[in-house]
Amino acid sequence: MLKVVALLALSMVVAASAAQPTPYAAGQGRGIKAFSPEQIEDYLKGRGMGMALPAELNGYPGPRHVLELADELDLSADQRARTEQLFEHMRLTAVELGEEILTREALLDELFASGTATETAVDDVTEALGRLNGQLRAHHLRYHLAMRDLLDPRQIEQYQRLRGHGSPQGPGGPHRHGGH
Repeated sequence: MLKVVALLALSMVVAASAAQPTPYAAGQGRGIKAFSPEQIEDYLKGRGMGMALPAELNGYPGPRHVLELADELDLSADQRARTEQLFEHMRLTAVELGEEILTREALLDELFASGTATETAVDDVTEALGRLNGQLRAHHLRYHLAMRDLLDPRQIEQYQRLRGHGSPQGPGGPHRHGGH
């Protein structure tokens, strides 16, 4: 009787665990399995997705956030216009790179879905994805460099406070910039 109860309990545990979705279950029906709908939208809209955090958290403001804080930063008309230009240029190229990344991810999915994945094909697609992701990240970081040159030290310090980052220290601190 004890063995029957134990087997019954074990079968209930196995059935319950089988009914629990795996962490990947939500991705099964996605067009691009590796990304959530939100991530796909981020790529399609040219968003930063945290790629420029080394710059952001070390006193190199991002153009989108500078525009959001333009009044608090007391941007001049010229600074605002330049920031808008920088942001739009950054966004357009980021969208192009994002679309290419999504295209390669869809190709990677198709290789596996069709059963045609080979080591060579996987290597080729993932190496291209690595390059594209590196290009996209460098692209976002370069615009943080440009913003650092556009703002004065007071504005950079104010930006850091408003964004909750505190004041940057060390070689990249608030008083090292090539701007005004």
